[in-house]
Amino acid sequence: MELLPRSPGEFGSARYWDRFFRQRGQRPFEWYGAFPELCPVLHKYVRPRDKVLVVGCGNSELSEQMYDVGMCEDIVNIDINNAVIHQMQERSRSKRPKMSYLLMDVLQMDFPDAHFHVVLDKGTLDAILTDEEEATLDKVDKMFGEISRVLQVGGRYLCVSLAQAHVLKKAVEYFSQEGWVVRVHQVADSRDKKQFLLPVFIYVMTKFRKITGSAPQILEICLQEQDKPMRMDSVERLVAAVKDRQHYALLCSQLSKTPCREQVSLDLCDKESGRPRYTLHVVDSSSVKPSQDNSFAIFIIPQGRETEWLFGTEEGRRQLATSAGFGRLVTVALHREQHYEGMASIQSELSGKVMELAPPGLPARQQVPFLSVGGDIGVRTVRHCDTSPLSGEYVVEDVKGDGTCYFRRLIFLRNRNVVQSEARLLAPTPLPGQKKRRKDKKKPSLAEPPGAIDKSYLCCEHHKAMVAGLCLLGGPDPLSALLAVLVVGLGGGSLPLFFHDYFSQARVAVVEIDPFFLEVAIRWFGFSQGDRMQVHVSDGLDYVAKLAAEAQYDAVMFDVDSKDLTVGMSCPPPAFVEKHFLQKVKTILKPEGVFVLNLVCRDVQLQESVLATLREVFPLLYVRRIEGEVNEILFCQLSPEGRRDPTELGARARVLERALRQPGRPWDSSYVLADMLQAVKIL
Repeated sequence: MELLPRSPGEFGSARYWDRFFRQRGQRPFEWYGAFPELCPVLHKYVRPRDKVLVVGCGNSELSEQMYDVGMCEDIVNIDINNAVIHQMQERSRSKRPKMSYLLMDVLQMDFPDAHFHVVLDKGTLDAILTDEEEATLDKVDKMFGEISRVLQVGGRYLCVSLAQAHVLKKAVEYFSQEGWVVRVHQVADSRDKKQFLLPVFIYVMTKFRKITGSAPQILEICLQEQDKPMRMDSVERLVAAVKDRQHYALLCSQLSKTPCREQVSLDLCDKESGRPRYTLHVVDSSSVKPSQDNSFAIFIIPQGRETEWLFGTEEGRRQLATSAGFGRLVTVALHREQHYEGMASIQSELSGKVMELAPPGLPARQQVPFLSVGGDIGVRTVRHCDTSPLSGEYVVEDVKGDGTCYFRRLIFLRNRNVVQSEARLLAPTPLPGQKKRRKDKKKPSLAEPPGAIDKSYLCCEHHKAMVAGLCLLGGPDPLSALLAVLVVGLGGGSLPLFFHDYFSQARVAVVEIDPFFLEVAIRWFGFSQGDRMQVHVSDGLDYVAKLAAEAQYDAVMFDVDSKDLTVGMSCPPPAFVEKHFLQKVKTILKPEGVFVLNLVCRDVQLQESVLATLREVFPLLYVRRIEGEVNEILFCQLSPEGRRDPTELGARARVLERALRQPGRPWDSSYVLADMLQAVKIL
C-alpha cells in the first residue's frame, strides 16, 4: 500500500491526507513515537487543569492516552480531514466526554484570543514546512500567528518534530524574536532499532509578553530527561547542537548493523561547560573472530599517554584491538581540562553511552569489560598554562609514563594531540637525614614536588637521529672537535642542552622566535645559557639571512614547528624549505658541514616537492624515517664526495656512542645511534 507522498510538498495538501486516511483505515498512525516516549517531556509542561489544543491530530492515539492516564481532559483536537475527524469522534464519544474533535485549519482557527494554556503539535509543522519557498513560509507564519493568538501569556506551544534544520531554525527564530522562551528536548527513543529512525525532538515555546527594545533571547537544549537544560547563545548553536545529535543517532545506527571499515572518532562533551570530556575511537578488528565473550570492550587510555603511537594513531589502535583480542574496541582518551575521580566513576559515567556503540548482535544485558594499562587512569598534573601572542594557548604538564617514569611535556593547545617538547623527570632525591620511603608505602604522586629534569635523556626519537647526524662530519672525534652548531627552534631546550653537555667543545647558538618559550624552557625544562650556549630571540628566516655568506657552522639544525595548521606540513614552516632560503643555509655551512632538517609532512605532493628542492640545493641527501611517526630526518651535505654508505655510518655512530658513554656520565640504554644511521637511505 502506497502511503508516502510523491513529493515532500504533498504533506501540506488536504487531498493527500484525505487519500492517506482512506487507505490507512482505523489503524492509528504514530509517525513520531508513541505516548510512552513522549510522556516524560509532556508531563512537565501539561497540567491536569490546562485547556489543551491539539493541531493536526490525525488518527494518533496521543490525545486519547493523555486523557486516559489523567494528564489532562480538556482537550480540543483539530484537523483538516473530515474523514479522520468523524472517525476520531466516534472512537471517543462515549469514553471521553470532555474531549472534542473539530474540522478546522490551523492557519485560520475560530477560537477566541488567549483561549488555551497549551497548543500541542505532533508533526504538523513538519508536514507544512516541507521547503523554504515563499508560499510555504507564508503558511508557516500564519500558523505561528494563530498559535500565538490563541495561547495565553505563560502558555506553551509543544511541537513534536524531527527537527530538520530549516524547520527548527524557522520555529526558533520566529518565537525567540517574539520574546518567547525556547527550549528543545530530545525524546528518549525506545523504538525498534533494526531500522534507522531519526531522533524525535519536542520544541517547548513559552509565551511571554513582548518587551520593547532588545531583550536577550533565552534558548536552551535538554538532551536527557535527568539533565539540566543547557543555555545556547545563538540560534545557530542550538541548530548545530541538534544536528550533532542527529548525526550521532545515524552513527550509532550504522555501528549497530555492520562492522566499521574505517575508525570512527567522536567527542563526548561536559554538560556544564560544553568542552570535550572524552574522545572515543571505535576500532573493529578483522583479525579477531568475535564471540559473545570477546565481541566488545572499552579501553581507557591513561592520562597523558594519548599521544603515544599505540593510542594516538590508527595503526596503533588497530594493533591494540588485535592484541586485546576483541572484535570491537572503543578507546577512550581523557582530556586535560577535566577532572576524573577514578576508573569506577569513569565506568559509571560511560557505561550507558558506550553501549550505544555496541557491535551487531551484542545481547542487551551483556557485561562489557573496561580495560586499561595497569588498571588505573594514569596521572596528569598541569604545572603551568599561559597564552603566547605567537603560539596561542599552551600548557606544561607532568604525566606518568609506562612503568615508574614521569615526564614533563609542553603542549600547544591549538594542536593538543602533538607533544611539542618532552623531558624525563628524575626521581626526587631525599633531603639529608630524610629516610627513604619504604617499598610497601604509597608511591609518590605528582602532587608532590617533582624531581629535576634528566638532561641526559632525549625523549624524542627524531632528536636521537639528529644527534647521530653529527657522525656525517669529517674528523675522527666529534666530541673533542671545536664544533659550531646552530639550532633553529628551542622548544623545551633538550636538544641544544644535549649538545652543550655531551660535546664539551661545542658552541651552540639557538634561534627562537617566541620569547615566551625561552622563559618556559628556563623555568620548567632546566635550560640555561652560558659561554657556550646562547639563545637569540629572532625569526629564524631573518637570523639566517643576516649570517649569509659567512661559512661558520659545522651543523645547522631545523626543529621548528609551523603555526599554520591549514598546510599539510607541520614542521618546518614552508618558507624554511623554499629554494632561495635553503641557498642561504648552504652559505653558512662549512664545506664538510651537515644541515639536518626535521620534516613532518602529511601531504605527499608537498613532501615530494620539498625533497626535490633539497636535492637541487644539496648534492648529497640522506633520509631517516622515524618508525611509527610522520617525522623524517633529512641530512644534507655540500659535496657528493663525502658520501658514505649506511654500514660505514653505523660504524662511525658506534664509535661516537662509545665515546659518549664515559664513566660518571649518565647515558640511557635506549640510545643506539648506530641503528639511527644504519637505517638511512641516500636520496
